[in-house]
This record gives sequence, structure tokens and C-alpha cells, in this order.
Amino acid sequence: MAELRFVVDPELTPALTDELVECWTEVVNAGGSVGFVPPVTSDDILKTATATFAACDTTRDNPDHLLAGFDAEGRVACWLVLGDGKSWLRAHWRWVLRVMVHPKHQGRGYGTLLMRAADDAARDLGVEALHLTVRGGTGTEAFYARLGYEEVGRIPRSIRLAPGDDRDEIYMVKHL
Repeated sequence: MAELRFVVDPELTPALTDELVECWTEVVNAGGSVGFVPPVTSDDILKTATATFAACDTTRDNPDHLLAGFDAEGRVACWLVLGDGKSWLRAHWRWVLRVMVHPKHQGRGYGTLLMRAADDAARDLGVEALHLTVRGGTGTEAFYARLGYEEVGRIPRSIRLAPGDDRDEIYMVKHL
């Protein structure tokens, strides 16, 4: 597997934000299930991206954390968000959100490296468990199972991609 440099809570400069949005756009258009259905443009993603990154703004003491993996050229290769449960009752766990690897880097093990870096970052935050959801019909639950996640539930047909194309939302958890 190739080496990446991972940074938790990198400074969200306009240039980095543009790279993250570009990665998100490329992932969706390559068929990735990260909140949109292709085809999309960066403008389609921008409103959701702005809210996502605002919740990761450490200068405002926000509770979410951006984890970005940079390739040898210093470009965004992969990223995710460790989302806070927004309750002191859930302070011991985080949601893993928006997991993505830029399509030009897929097949190199970057997804595995990203998820291992997420485990490390979560442990550093004092987190005991990570939760995530996947869209049924993509096969991604097998990837997460290999990394130690267990399916704990699913909501049948809760994701509607198009009329007549409903998918299960699968809930998974990993205890650290």
C-alpha cells in the first residue's frame, strides 16, 4: 500500500476546500455513495460541503473533525469526517461521515489506510466506538466488515435514489 500523510483538522483554506469539493464531485461522478447521485458539479455539492466543513472549523470550537490524506504531491487523495454525536450521552463515540478516496487513487489501499487513520484519530480523541452507515446495494459493507465493523441494523428502502430505486441504509459499528 502506498504511503499517505494524514492530517486531522487541517486548516480549511480556500484552496483546500476547493480540493475537498473537487474530490467529492469526482467520487460521486465515479459512482461513490456520499450523499449525491451522479452526475453532479462542484456547485451541486457546495452547499452541503460548506455546512460539513463549517462543523469542522476548529477556530470556532466545533465538535466535528476533518481527516484528510494527502498524496506524495501534497494533494487530497482521501478524506472523511469524524462527526460528533452532539450529546454528552454520546461523547464516547463518533460518526464516520463522507468517507471518500479520489477515483485516481482507488485500488491502492488508500481506503484501508484512511479508515486505520480514523481509528487512530478517534482513539486520540478518547473515542470508544465508531459508527457509520452505508447505502445498500453497493457492497461497501463488506469493506467495512473486513476492518472490524459489524452490522447492527438496517432500515429497508430508506434511501431513494430515483423512483423505484430504493436502498437499505445499513448501520455499522466498530468498538475501538
